[in-house]
Amino acid sequence: MDSKATERDPAWKYVSLADNKVKNDLTCNFCGKVTRGGIYRAKQHIVGGFRNAKACGTCPPHVREEIKDFMTKKVAEKQQNEFMPDFEDVDHFDDNEEEDDVAELSAKGKRIQSKSSGCSIGSSKSAHKKPRQKGPMDLYFTPNAEKVIQDRKDGKMKQATINEVCRKELREKACKEVARWFYDAGIPFNAANYDSFHVALEAVGQYGPGLKPPSMYELRIPLLQKEVQQTKNSMNGHMEEWAKTGCSIMCDGWTDKRQRTLINFLVNSPMGTVFIESIDASNYSKTGEEMFKLLDKMVERIGEANVVQVVTDSASNNVLAGKLLEAKRPNLYWSPCAAHCIDLMLEDIGKMPEVHRTVKRATTLSSFIYARTGVVNMMRRFTAQRELLRPAVTRFATAFLTLQRLHKQKSNFRKMFTSDDWTKSKWAKEQAGKNATSIVLMPTFWTSIVYILKIFGPLVRVLRLVDGEKRPAMGYIYEAMDRAKEAIAKSFKERVEKYSEVFKIIDNRWQCQLHRPLHAAGHFLNPEFFYSNLEIYGDEEIMTGLYQAMQRLVSSAQEQDKICDQLSVYREAHGLFGTNMAIRQRKTKSPAEWWKLFGSSTPNLQKFAIRVLSLTCSASGCERNWSVFEHVSHQY
Repeated sequence: MDSKATERDPAWKYVSLADNKVKNDLTCNFCGKVTRGGIYRAKQHIVGGFRNAKACGTCPPHVREEIKDFMTKKVAEKQQNEFMPDFEDVDHFDDNEEEDDVAELSAKGKRIQSKSSGCSIGSSKSAHKKPRQKGPMDLYFTPNAEKVIQDRKDGKMKQATINEVCRKELREKACKEVARWFYDAGIPFNAANYDSFHVALEAVGQYGPGLKPPSMYELRIPLLQKEVQQTKNSMNGHMEEWAKTGCSIMCDGWTDKRQRTLINFLVNSPMGTVFIESIDASNYSKTGEEMFKLLDKMVERIGEANVVQVVTDSASNNVLAGKLLEAKRPNLYWSPCAAHCIDLMLEDIGKMPEVHRTVKRATTLSSFIYARTGVVNMMRRFTAQRELLRPAVTRFATAFLTLQRLHKQKSNFRKMFTSDDWTKSKWAKEQAGKNATSIVLMPTFWTSIVYILKIFGPLVRVLRLVDGEKRPAMGYIYEAMDRAKEAIAKSFKERVEKYSEVFKIIDNRWQCQLHRPLHAAGHFLNPEFFYSNLEIYGDEEIMTGLYQAMQRLVSSAQEQDKICDQLSVYREAHGLFGTNMAIRQRKTKSPAEWWKLFGSSTPNLQKFAIRVLSLTCSASGCERNWSVFEHVSHQY
């Protein structure tokens, strides 16, 4: 076994290959048992407590603890890496991704319920029990359906110990009927992913047989009115959170199917994003002054004391509106949407001659294939049923994904366009077919694709970071942009002539639009980056942004002075900042949560840090973050 694999996984020290021709069959060095499932199954055998592998009876306790700690550590690392993008693999486009063999472990090292299989792992005996009948008292003792679903997600619910065969047949029958309703009504399949769908089925199950379904009248009037009122009532908790941590007003314009120009307003806070209002702006021009009036009205509605920033796209009218708003409201920021700015970066890079030419050729190739059913079927045979993503007109992130898929299928496309199936087909004789063949067999086309992937890859990772909803990205975007540039330079082996023009485009958008004092302050207050590079304290750009954000967001001069005094406690890691728990969780906790846990010794700085680190960087979610109230508002 190679040394690199041994360094990655300590379990290789305690196993050996049973047969050099079969890499998945491993022999335990302690008891001699052969496990057939790779290194992960061997680790299950050494640690014990897994149903799929018999525990080793002669394994020393210290070895068992070593392997268990390693498996638990991999789970924690995986959870952290899911959020912060990895920029180190931008030039390894031909590498195959390794299978992730991390099992989910509980704090005690026991395996918990698998999300993919939906079955709990652990020994249990089936008991033959008759399903009990529902009675009047069940109304008072039946658990809340939403809580049942949440507990099931958290792994707190266990599989009922009744006849599994009977349960399986009943479930199959119920799922068949639910699926038939989906097909009859033409409901999109992804509707099954909604938590409300799971809650609804749980509530039906708790009722039992004989449930009378709601009528169309009930759905249109009384139940709809109750849902609208419940949605309004749910705003109370959000409003309390806005007062505690501050919030961001997100504004985004779009055009609906009736070609109406609509402007959505949402409010984001650590508690989540809620829809406030959608305004029909079709009757007047969206000038900077009109946008300023709309934004100012929304700030007044939410409360100026609660609003930390207003986020819009970086269109010229919004830039003017933002300047007017900051002039009138001295204690809040206008920020351009980071996702929109990065998309503009990609668009500017897409105008470079080589990039534009390659994307156009990829679009031509994709359009030719998907315009002909026979060619599509031929492509699927050669690519093992893999599809190509068709590039959109303005979404260059989609173009990147298409080029990435093309690069992965490079050899298969070359085989297809040189095969007898293609050369003897009628499409090979068409002019469009000849053009497609020349594109696929053109070496410079594939070389240019690699060049584009090395540039677009890191930027698309930043785009996913700021456009995601796992954690507020304010504490990460500054570092992410620096890492993206470093990754681009590294992928070209520091040959400046290869990426100098790209860096000019990135710096132009970053300096003119994207770089804001809030981003610098978020970078400074993120413990993961601050304590790993204490030179941040001497970085003039970061410190200037920090003090500018402090002066704007904190109106009291006395409180500003207190925050400045408490910065030394944060820098020297005194008090709770220096505890082992705080040090361990600098990278595992989100920055805002970390400050809530360990910033109590510096209350003024803690409040300021939470307000900054709880902010979003993007307004692009306005189109997909809809509440029930917006969907049903046109019914009245």
